[in-house]
Amino acid sequence: QVQLVESGGGLVQAGGSLRLSCAASGRTFSHYAMGWFRQAPEKEREFVAALRWGGTYYADSVKGRFTISTDNAKNTVYLEMYSLKPEDTAVYYCAAADPTARTGLSNRGAYNYWGQGTQVTVSP
Repeated sequence: QVQLVESGGGLVQAGGSLRLSCAASGRTFSHYAMGWFRQAPEKEREFVAALRWGGTYYADSVKGRFTISTDNAKNTVYLEMYSLKPEDTAVYYCAAADPTARTGLSNRGAYNYWGQGTQVTVSP
């Protein structure tokens, strides 16, 4: 079992930056693949970024602007977001997956544990 708590969301102007944090408790953090998803109003939850065994993966829409990283000593995963756009507005969720899962990390079904989400709003 692992519990995930996101923080760091807020309101930012287009072109600005934010850093989201996801603090994990429970089973050792490094046992999991970690991912970030987001869900805008009336849209499906979509993949943003993931990290597994040192490899990182990004949705095309955020590649080059977002960076996922971890601090294993703090049991925390980060999502650094730069050059934010209004279309990045969404609730952002942190999630944990079995790193050996055969389901791809861009698929919500790969993740067993989810945080409660943090709101990111980007104004024009």
